[in-house]
Amino acid sequence: MIRSVAIVSLSSGILGEASIRPELELGYKRLEDLGLKVIFMPHALSGLDYVKAHPEKRAEDLLAAFRDPGIDMILCAIGGDDTYRLLPYLFEHGELARAVSHKIFLGFSDTTVNHLMLHKVGLPTFYGQSFLADICEMSPDMHPYTRRYFEELIHTGTIREITPSEVWYEDRESFSPDQIGTSLPAHPDHGFELLQGAPVFSGPILGGCIDTLYDFFNGDRYGDMPTLCRRYRLFPDKADWQGRILLLESSEETPAPEKYRQALFYLKEAGVFEAVSGVLAGKPMNEVHAAAYKQALIEVIDDPALPVVCNVNVGHAMPRCILPFGVNARVDAEKQTIRFDP
Repeated sequence: MIRSVAIVSLSSGILGEASIRPELELGYKRLEDLGLKVIFMPHALSGLDYVKAHPEKRAEDLLAAFRDPGIDMILCAIGGDDTYRLLPYLFEHGELARAVSHKIFLGFSDTTVNHLMLHKVGLPTFYGQSFLADICEMSPDMHPYTRRYFEELIHTGTIREITPSEVWYEDRESFSPDQIGTSLPAHPDHGFELLQGAPVFSGPILGGCIDTLYDFFNGDRYGDMPTLCRRYRLFPDKADWQGRILLLESSEETPAPEKYRQALFYLKEAGVFEAVSGVLAGKPMNEVHAAAYKQALIEVIDDPALPVVCNVNVGHAMPRCILPFGVNARVDAEKQTIRFDP
């Protein structure tokens, strides 16, 4: 049973902006109503400019949260785009390895980088939700599917089984305070989709946002990101991918099919598709480029025997489940389940 949760801003500092205050208060109350003690780490509410300028303070917050025995769970405020800048402050002298302790870590999007940091030091993590995007959702309540998995995590400390959502929601176009209490348009969803390969496969899941993984190899967004990731050997080597399931989900930027395809080529060149036992692809937001992404997966992987399951409710499209990293998963596309070892 999780009793306390620490909020960290490891990427964007938007949680500290005055315009976000109504959402923050909404999410804070929801966490309290779930019986959780909420702790904002010292720099989590410092705002966009400060957080952007001080990656060392973001790193300090993460290290402090792991060291604090009174904190059970670390929840990322939101994603962003430059959490790679924490690398020197967490790895230059083994800072993260010395500080890490067995706590739940939950986030998605740019937090993909943090998940791979924690994978590097041996901590299993949970991918799929964040404080601002999920707990602070402006609908009358959290989306039921999202809430179901968040509550399972805080009550049991794990996730045992994922099944598909019956609906998906359109992206919210406005986040002004008058949107609080306004539900999003919902559409019927069609479950997990077996794109190719055997319907049943297993292995520990690892991966995340494909836009972020693209930036591991391509410096168009930040010129020094590929260099720093190579310096600290952040991207797992081919041997580390052996037998794992690769998770890929696309961001709110809805990357063009050409960029999605190039990201897959980078992963292929790194030997990932030769090593993994299968691929899980998250549902794209508003189903944008869904068909083109599927075609890219088939053509770039170029191995019809490698299982690929699409339309998983994880990542940027709402609602969102939570996927454990670092424990064995068994995907069964026929039974429409992803089950995890205890």
